[in-house]
Amino acid sequence: MTNIRRFCFALDLNDDAELIAAYTAWHAPGAVPAAVTQSIRVADIRELEIWQIHDRMFMIMEVGPDFSPDAKAAADLADADVQAWERLMWQFQKPLPQAREGEKWVAMERIYALSEQ
Repeated sequence: MTNIRRFCFALDLNDDAELIAAYTAWHAPGAVPAAVTQSIRVADIRELEIWQIHDRMFMIMEVGPDFSPDAKAAADLADADVQAWERLMWQFQKPLPQAREGEKWVAMERIYALSEQ
């Protein structure tokens, strides 16, 4: 039995071709600041992918047994490098209409799994 869990989130980008291109460039291999990547790994996030179609994005996270969303959020708030990254990313991103105040990535609900059919 595996202890890997998967979380999926959605977020939109501002619908501006130049901003979308810049956002994509910031996520190229080696472009994300090392401190941000390290904060992801330390939280026991085993894999993280962002998929994009125009201004809509989906993030898929696979996490290990030590991952805690609350602990990750608290660590991010206390990390100046992560906070600088989040401020930079906000110029490209816009919350989904159903997002709560200050919420970026909105958790998605799985409604279908082939393995359950």
